[in-house]
Amino acid sequence: MSTPRLNRRLVLETPAAVPDGAGGYVQGWAVLGTLWAAMAAGAGRAAGGEEVIRPEVGWRITVRAAPVGAPSRPVAGQRLRAGDRVFAILAVAESDADARHLTCFAREEESA
Repeated sequence: MSTPRLNRRLVLETPAAVPDGAGGYVQGWAVLGTLWAAMAAGAGRAAGGEEVIRPEVGWRITVRAAPVGAPSRPVAGQRLRAGDRVFAILAVAESDADARHLTCFAREEESA
C-alpha cells in the first residue's frame, strides 16, 4: 500500500453549545485544530423524497493517525471544513495495518 499524499488542509470541528444572546444556547462548532488530508470522492446518488431531491456524495478522507482520545483524532459526529465546504464525519477507521493513518468516511453538507 502506498503512503497517502496528505495535501489538503482541513479544520477539525466538534459540536459545542454557543450562547444565543437570550440566556440560552444553540448548537455551534468549536475548532479543535488543523489536519492535513488526502481526499477521494465516492459514488454519488440522489437523496431525498418525492418533493426534494438533492445530490449526495460520500468522501473518504485520510489523515495521520492520533491516539484514541486525543483531540486531534477525528470521531463520528465531528466535521472537517475546507473553506466553505463542510464534511460531516460518519465513521472513522484505521486505514492501514500499522495504524499510521485514519480514514474518515464523510458526507459533504451545505455550510451554515
